[in-house]
Amino acid sequence: MRVLVTGANGFVGRALLDRLATSADFEPIASIRSDSMPDRPEKLKVVRTTGLQSDTDWSDALDQVSVVIHCASRVHVMNDRETDPLGVYRSVNVEGTLNLARQAVNKGVRRFIFLSSIKVNGESTRLNQPYTADTSPAPVDPYGISKLEAEQGLREIAAHSAMEVVIIRPTLVYGPGVKANFLNMMRWLNRGVPLPFGAIDNRRSLVALANLVDVVVVCITHPAAVNQTFLVSDGEDLSTTQLLVRMGHVLGKPARLLPVPSWLLELGATLLGKKSLSQRLCGSLQVDITKTRELLGWNPPVSVDDALILTANCFLEKEKQYYQNA
Repeated sequence: MRVLVTGANGFVGRALLDRLATSADFEPIASIRSDSMPDRPEKLKVVRTTGLQSDTDWSDALDQVSVVIHCASRVHVMNDRETDPLGVYRSVNVEGTLNLARQAVNKGVRRFIFLSSIKVNGESTRLNQPYTADTSPAPVDPYGISKLEAEQGLREIAAHSAMEVVIIRPTLVYGPGVKANFLNMMRWLNRGVPLPFGAIDNRRSLVALANLVDVVVVCITHPAAVNQTFLVSDGEDLSTTQLLVRMGHVLGKPARLLPVPSWLLELGATLLGKKSLSQRLCGSLQVDITKTRELLGWNPPVSVDDALILTANCFLEKEKQYYQNA
């Protein structure tokens, strides 16, 4: 089965292609914007496109493709300085996505799997009151709004064509090679920096990269996935404090956490103009993956602790190489 993966050089796209390339059941095709794809699997075919735009020509990339897995997007940007951020997100995440989907219909693609975001549901939940797949969407920022509008457009295309659509909304994804805040957290822990996060009683749903890849692969062929929306996580929710303690353990650097009350952290962050950061550190965002488990017969194959070990080992190896080459 020929499968096109967009965003192939991205964090999720690359891991997905590595998985598909190990199976005799799939003929993966990587769509990239750059001229190269370092260390690509031998059986992998690569096609170069001009990016995710409303006028991108996907005809070569879609040739004889049965399934599209759409990972490419304009990702969430902290402190976005665009004068019209929603317009920029829409041009890529909505118009670019729907252009690809319409061309996929014309090429006879059977199934279109869209990597959306939990931000479609919202930014936070009350403690132990998780989002479900049926929770009414309530995006807050331009990125979440653009992902919701792309979902709506894809459902409309599916309703008027033979192409099936599957929507997957991951929570925060972590794993080998993770960047941004998760990488910063590992750096702080590895350097033994005292952190004021020892008394945070929130709950956050995360998803290991390997678990996200696994559920996407299941959705390629599973008959019950047709025109469904799935939430995905590791199935174990952690407080910020618990996550730091467990990550410190696998790094071999016990977390040095100070028991500063959450309300004081939130107040300080607000005064410093970092309210959104305090929300991610102190607030809860939980998802219920019951529908994903029951409809797909899927359970996360990798435990949180095993996923943290893989993430930490990759981080430590890169740190070692960095200091050796410095």
